[in-house]
Amino acid sequence: MAESVAPALPALPALPNGLVAFVKRDCPTCRLVAPALAQIAGQAPLPLVVYAQDDPDFPAEVPHAARIDDRSLAASWRHRIETVPTLIRVEHGEERERAVGWVRSEWEALTGVAGLAPGLPDWRPGCGSLSVDPDLAPELAVRFGAAKLRARRVELAALEDEMEAAYARGWTDGLPIVPPTEKRVLAMLEGTTRAPGEIVATVPPDLVPCSVEKVAINAVMAGCKPEYLPVVLAAVEAACTSEFNVHGLLATTMPVGPVVIVNGPIRRAIGMNAGINVFGQGNRANLTIGRALQLVVRNVGGGRPGEVDRATFGSPGKIAFCFPEDEEGSPWTPLSADFGVAPGTDTVTLFPGEAPRSIVDQLARDPESLARSFAACLRTVHHPKLPLVFDAILAVGPEHARVFREAGWDKSRLVARLHELLLLPGSEIVRGAGGMAEGTPPHLANATLPKFRPGGLLVVHCGGGAGLFSSIIGGWANGEMGSAPVIREIRA
Repeated sequence: MAESVAPALPALPALPNGLVAFVKRDCPTCRLVAPALAQIAGQAPLPLVVYAQDDPDFPAEVPHAARIDDRSLAASWRHRIETVPTLIRVEHGEERERAVGWVRSEWEALTGVAGLAPGLPDWRPGCGSLSVDPDLAPELAVRFGAAKLRARRVELAALEDEMEAAYARGWTDGLPIVPPTEKRVLAMLEGTTRAPGEIVATVPPDLVPCSVEKVAINAVMAGCKPEYLPVVLAAVEAACTSEFNVHGLLATTMPVGPVVIVNGPIRRAIGMNAGINVFGQGNRANLTIGRALQLVVRNVGGGRPGEVDRATFGSPGKIAFCFPEDEEGSPWTPLSADFGVAPGTDTVTLFPGEAPRSIVDQLARDPESLARSFAACLRTVHHPKLPLVFDAILAVGPEHARVFREAGWDKSRLVARLHELLLLPGSEIVRGAGGMAEGTPPHLANATLPKFRPGGLLVVHCGGGAGLFSSIIGGWANGEMGSAPVIREIRA
C-alpha cells in the first residue's frame, strides 16, 4: 500500500571469484565438513571464502580473512541458498557450479582437491538455510527484494483501520480486501517466473499499462494464493483484448461481466472446484481468481460502478465468476479443444456472461428429449424473440451428461441438434407476434433465423453429481459492437 516511490535499498553483495561456501554452526553437516573447508583453503588452486549465517567465528579451522559474516543473510538470500553447506565455484562474477550438502566426490571435482577429508563419510545431507526459514524468509524478501517493487507506498495513520482505509479510497468491490503489504505482494510474485515490471496488458477503460506487479497487488487484495497468479495473469491478458472488449462489457447496461473458465491440469493442482456448488461459494481458487480480475479492471483500469460501469441490474458474477471444467468426468473434449488448443494445456477462456440460470429436466432418459428441453430453455436467453445477437454457455451437469454419453452423442452432435431445434420462424419472432412488441423487424417475417450464431453456443461439463440439472450462462451482444469469447494459455 503506497503513496511514495519504493525506497532505494543498498546493493546486495556479489560473490567473489573462486570458491564460496555457505555454512552455519547450527548445522551438524557444516560442523562435520569444517576440516574439509580448512583443507580446501590450504590446497585448492582457487581462493576460498566462507559465508557464515549464524556465527562469524565459524568455522575456526578456516583463516579469519576467509570468513564473511552473513548474519544479515543478504548474500544467502540473493544467491538462493536453500541448503547448507553449499559450495559454489564463481568465475568472472558468475556462478559456474554448485554442490549442495556434503558429497566428497562432488566437492573434489568442484575444488580440484583430491583425497579431500579422508576421515569423513562419503555423504551427508545438509540442513535448511536460514534464508529459507519460514520464520525469516518473508522479512528477508521485504528487506532485500522490495526494491523491485515500483508501486506507490501508502502510509496509514496509526489509528486508521486498513479495511476502512481501502474502502474509503475506492479500492474494493464492497467486500473487505487483504491489505497488499510488501511482504504479501512479494510472496504473491513467487507464484510466477515473469518479471514484476513486465507489462501484462493495457487495461480499459482508462487504458492504463498493467504490470505483473500490479496484477499481484490486486491478487493479494482478492485473497489469492501465489499459485493462482498465473491464472489471473492469463485472465487479465484475455480480458484486455479488442475481441473481448471489456470496455464495452463495462459500459453496457446489461447485467454481464467476465466469466473465467479454466481448463488443463492446473485446475486440480491449485484445488479448483468443478463439482458440487461449482458456481457458488466455498472454493478459494474459484472465487479469488475471478475477483482478482475484477479488481484489476476496477483499480488499474478505472472500471467502477456508476462511472464507466453502467449496468442496470448487474449480478453477483460481477464480483467474481470463475470455474473450471470437469474434464475427468466429461463425456466430451474440453472447452479449450473447441478453440483448437490441445487437451492437457492450461488455459483460461473468458466469456462475457450474465448470472447462471438453471435447467430442470428430471424425466428425460433419451438424448432427443433432453436436447429439446435444453433448446426450449436456451431460446429464452435475454428474450425468446431475439435471435443471433447473444451467445451462451450451456453447462451440462453430470447426470444429464450421462444421458448423452450412454447414447453415444458427442458434443458436436449435441450442438448441431440444438442449432436445428433453435431455428426460429420469423412469423413467431417479429415485433408484435405473440402480443409482444419486442422482436425482429417486420421484413423478417418470412425468414427462419437461428437463435445463436455459428460458434455462439459453447458447451462445458461441470456441477455436482446428484440432481438432473444443467445451467445456462447467457452472453452479451456479440459482433463488432459486442464481445467474443477469448482463450489464452496460462504461462508460469
